[in-house]
Amino acid sequence: MQDFTAILTNSVLVVSIIACLLAQVIKVIVELAQHGKLNFRSLVGTGGMPSAHSALVTALATGVGQSAGWGSSEFAIAVIFAIIVMYDAAGVRQAAGKQARILNQILDELFQEDSKFNEDRLKELLGHTPVQVIAGSALGAIVSWVAAPAY
Repeated sequence: MQDFTAILTNSVLVVSIIACLLAQVIKVIVELAQHGKLNFRSLVGTGGMPSAHSALVTALATGVGQSAGWGSSEFAIAVIFAIIVMYDAAGVRQAAGKQARILNQILDELFQEDSKFNEDRLKELLGHTPVQVIAGSALGAIVSWVAAPAY
């Protein structure tokens, strides 16, 4: 039970999760501003502004740097991890989303009437634009810096 309590009181972990959740809430606000309606699916969905993945890993790396030291091996590991996650969010998953959009267009054009083909649409909003990744990263760093006394 002590181990579980230690997890819940880990400041770096808690601040990182708060940064991620805050990014998800901001996505709902951005959706409301852009489309004039609340889309609560944004709370759990991928893609959108800002990148919650980037907020999470940047808050994590910043928190590790603040607590373990900027020259520590732990900080180096966290930074490399953050770079990989953000590259994936803006690169690989963005490309997968573009492919899904094209495949959905092909389905729309080829199988318009009485098709027996499985027409399940693919999720198109998988990744992030570089601006969304940068915004998420900035959010994560700010949340971590604001929470710095907790470390």
